[in-house]
Amino acid sequence: MGLRAVFDTYRHMKIKNKLSILITMIIAVSLAFTIMIQQYVFSIYDGQIYDKSSRVLNLSSTAIETELKRLQQLSYRILAEEQVQDWLTSLKKNPSDYDRLIISQYLVDRLISYSGEEPYLFSIQIMDAKGNEHEGGNILRMDAERKRQIMNVAAEGNGENRWIYPDSKDSALIATREIRSFHRTNFDLDYLGTLVIRINIEKLVRDIAPEEGDVLIVSDEHVIFPSEPSFDLTRIAKPANAGKGYDIQNMNGEEYFIAQIQSLNTGWTYLNLTPFNQIFDRIIFIKEMVVFVFIGIFVVVILLGVRFSYSLTRPIDELMVRMKLAEKGNFEEANLFPSVGQVAMNEIGLLQRSFRFMIERINTLIQENYANRLLIKETEFKALQSQINPHFLYNTLESINWMAKVNRQDKISEMVEALAYLLRHSVDLKEPIITLGEEIDIVRSYVTIQKIRFEERLVFKLNVPEELMSRPIPKLTLQPLMENAIHYALESTIEPCEISIRGWSTEEGIFLAVDDTGPGFPKGMIERLRNGEVTTKGKGIGLLNIDDRMKLAFGEAYGIHVDESAEHGASVILHLPKGQEE
Repeated sequence: MGLRAVFDTYRHMKIKNKLSILITMIIAVSLAFTIMIQQYVFSIYDGQIYDKSSRVLNLSSTAIETELKRLQQLSYRILAEEQVQDWLTSLKKNPSDYDRLIISQYLVDRLISYSGEEPYLFSIQIMDAKGNEHEGGNILRMDAERKRQIMNVAAEGNGENRWIYPDSKDSALIATREIRSFHRTNFDLDYLGTLVIRINIEKLVRDIAPEEGDVLIVSDEHVIFPSEPSFDLTRIAKPANAGKGYDIQNMNGEEYFIAQIQSLNTGWTYLNLTPFNQIFDRIIFIKEMVVFVFIGIFVVVILLGVRFSYSLTRPIDELMVRMKLAEKGNFEEANLFPSVGQVAMNEIGLLQRSFRFMIERINTLIQENYANRLLIKETEFKALQSQINPHFLYNTLESINWMAKVNRQDKISEMVEALAYLLRHSVDLKEPIITLGEEIDIVRSYVTIQKIRFEERLVFKLNVPEELMSRPIPKLTLQPLMENAIHYALESTIEPCEISIRGWSTEEGIFLAVDDTGPGFPKGMIERLRNGEVTTKGKGIGLLNIDDRMKLAFGEAYGIHVDESAEHGASVILHLPKGQEE
């Protein structure tokens, strides 16, 4: 759609729509500008929080590194102590069992004193040159394989400190190094033993690291802390903003703030993984609250603007609606204006009053004309019913019935009773609408008379559900259809003729069908009758009369039609409303 088309569409819009669009655009632009400023301010604030979190991790890692350096210096103090050097040298020279026991006890006491001074140590162990263990603190017994692993790692350091990371067998971080002889009298660097310091890394990190988030310490593929990480380290990417040492990544369907620092001393990587919402829940809440407040203000202002524009254009819209109703001929609803006291005395109000007076005069003339037409229609209908209104026959039929019973003429008596019932219900004009059950009783009386006349040639069947018997129907609707079936289907042949009445119900309404096995109707019979192209031979109530009475009773959507799809015979179907309303 081009700009010209948009302009033309706007030019032809209603005034209230133009006002609503204008107010909406002003509020939308103001809201967008405010949200942009708010997002910019919060982005600056978020960056400051990110930098602060990264600096906190830096301070924590520095504190941890400082503590580990101090423990490394402790290991140097132990191996450089003159007494420890003397004891280990003596143990290497194969002393007696007693001397070995005394020296071992001295060495253990010394290790216990060292371990007792340090809160982050599990134990301190020394394996002398003969492979004997001397330990102090919370000892964890090592098997031969573990002992060999530690000695190999210490040997690779050539006297320097080496780290052994926690595993499933031992949760301690182990600092190990070989003890060499460098006594002032003997500086030959002979191997005297291996020092093993087991550090409680869990306690150390928990005491120093920040409480928020999960701290991880890794070295290449080895996890130093915690012993059982809750994250897959392979899924943690390096921060995109490596210069600032933090990033936001999605793991396990949740966003995490990740601060990362690599130690220059040990080469370890320190990470702090914190759920994004845990740090920024208040900020997110404020952001969402501000957005919701702006949206609420936007909605309220839009509603007020729409209401304002509606109040300006509502009288014009109402007048247009009334004019359209009058154009369609619905003058009664077109005259449903508010009372005179509620109409504003401005230009629109005066126009409404003038239109109202005009509609009232037109509607009065229409109602008078319509009442006259209804009176004529009712007169025609009563005149039609009076065709079968021979009141004088009642007493005569009663006399004939009495004489037939006296002379034991049962057939005559049955025929007379059926005729009397038929006439009695035909002349009653008080109830033009009766139930389907009452109409079927009239049909049964008529069939009784015709069965005596045609005997086996007339085969009558009735298949109407019991739940439909209480439905309303215009009087003398099925009986005339039954009469037409006998006249056109039965009388024109000498063969037996089956006439049936069946009923069913669907979502569209209730249907009653009068079927016969006669020659059937020509196609388009109803339309040709309405157009006056053909005339009927009968003198009773015709199909058009039944159709008109049903439309008068229930509306234009209902009436009568002929099923032209039937291959043999005729099928006339009545369409009634499903509800009980008349």
